[in-house]
Amino acid sequence: MRFYILVFFLSLTMVQAQTYEAGVMLGGVNALSDIGSQKHLSPSSFGFGLLFKWNKSQRYAWRAGLSYANLSFDDKNAQDPARILRNLNGNTGLLELSSGLEVNFLPYNLHRFGSAFTPYLYSGLTVFRYDYNYFEFGKAKNTNKKDISFALPIHFGIKARIGSNTILGTEIGVRYTFTDNLDGSNPINSNFATNQFGDINNNDWYVFSGISFTYTFTRKPCRDCFE
Repeated sequence: MRFYILVFFLSLTMVQAQTYEAGVMLGGVNALSDIGSQKHLSPSSFGFGLLFKWNKSQRYAWRAGLSYANLSFDDKNAQDPARILRNLNGNTGLLELSSGLEVNFLPYNLHRFGSAFTPYLYSGLTVFRYDYNYFEFGKAKNTNKKDISFALPIHFGIKARIGSNTILGTEIGVRYTFTDNLDGSNPINSNFATNQFGDINNNDWYVFSGISFTYTFTRKPCRDCFE
């Protein structure tokens, strides 16, 4: 019985030692695909989402996010004259769930009062749902179906405390996807296989760039603030 009581109180202490963050993300989204601009950072759509972090130490945090964007593609924004002349455009609804590890470059102590600032790097695994589209005679066709794929995210950002419990962050997040049909250029369904175009050997990417606001809660007792 004493053992279980000791484990219980140690568990409470460990929980109190953690700091959690919950908040929102807002920003712009653009794709790197066979349609539209070839610029790596050229937001064409608005994106938003929810963010949760579990700060396990000053150096890393477990992170999860849920976001949505109506991702658009337009050859008018391309730098390649051939794409501009082709003049294709379309869009897809993109619902994303991501989780992974966020690593801080500097000690990031939210248990103490005062400033807290660090650049950070995030990576993990992303699963997303998007509209399964294709092109016919130069026009985007919506099949009214959804497809699910995965992506490898690489995010670089900066975050800082701007109040006693508020964190402001800004980041650029690149996702390498496991599909080449994010823009509808490479449908793999046999009914639409003849509608493929572009570089079918390279998968699509998409980029989210923006800001985040999170609120911190569950902090250490104040006796640790001055350690």
